[in-house]
Amino acid sequence: MGFVAKEAGRIAYLEREGEGEVPLVLLHGIGSNAASFEALLPALPECLPVIAWNAPGYGDSIPLSTDWPVAADYALALRAFFDELEIHRAVVFGHSLGSLMGAALARMAPERIAQLILASTALGHGVKPGGVLSEGAQSRIDDLLVEGAEAFAARRAPRLVFAPETNPDLVAFVTRSMAAVRMPGYAQAARMLASGRLLDDLAKTAVPVSVIFGTEDVVTPPDANRQAYSAVPPPFRGKLIATPDAGHALYQQAPTVVADAIRAVFEMTDSRITGDR
Repeated sequence: MGFVAKEAGRIAYLEREGEGEVPLVLLHGIGSNAASFEALLPALPECLPVIAWNAPGYGDSIPLSTDWPVAADYALALRAFFDELEIHRAVVFGHSLGSLMGAALARMAPERIAQLILASTALGHGVKPGGVLSEGAQSRIDDLLVEGAEAFAARRAPRLVFAPETNPDLVAFVTRSMAAVRMPGYAQAARMLASGRLLDDLAKTAVPVSVIFGTEDVVTPPDANRQAYSAVPPPFRGKLIATPDAGHALYQQAPTVVADAIRAVFEMTDSRITGDR
C-alpha cells in the first residue's frame, strides 16, 4: 500500500495507515517535501502507520505567518498537526532541517515523542532572528529568486547524492523534489536554518535520540552528526549509525539501511510495530 494524500488543518500530508499505536512521523528537509519519502516507504514494514508532513509553506501546507520563524514555530505547527490527527505519541524522523523541527518539538513537548531519529542533521547557523542572515541561508534565498526553482534544483541536487554520475535516477528524483520548493515557505525555512541551534535543543532533550548519517555527506558532514549525538544527554543517547556510500539524500540513497534503523528504534519503544492501535 502506498501513500494517500490528505489534509489536516493547515497541513497537507501523506499517510499510509497501519496497525501500530505509535506512528512514524517523517519530517523532510529544506529542499524537499513529503513525497520524497516515497523512496523509503517500500522498505518499511507494511503494518507500520507512516505519516509524512509537508512543512508549513511546502506542498499545499499553509506558510507560517511570520517572516522569520524559528525552530519552535515549526514545532508548534507540528504539535498542532499531532493534535489534529489525535497523535498522542510518535516516533519522529527528522531529516536535515527536519532535525531542527523534531528536536524543537522534543524540547517543547517531550511527552509527544516516543523516540527521535535525526538523519543528516542540520545544526543551524546560530544567527539571532531578525539579524543579518548567514551567507549560506542568504544565498539559498537569492539563488532561488534569481534562477527559478527548476534551475536552482538542477544545480544543487546532484551534491546531495554520493556518486551522482552513477546514480542518475536518484539525482532526477531528488531534483524533482527540490524543484517543487516555492516562496515564501523556502525563505522562511532558510531563515529558520540560519537561526537554528540544534545542539542547544538536544542538550535539553528528555527523549531518546538516535542519529544516522551518510559517510559521504558533504552538506551535513559526519562530524556534524557526531556533534549532534554527543550533545544529547547520555541517558537519552540511542543509536549512532554511519551509513557507507551514502550522501545527504540518505533515505533515498540508502532506504533499506534507514528502514532497518527505524525498525530497530521501534523495538526500543514501549509499542512494537505490530502493537494494537
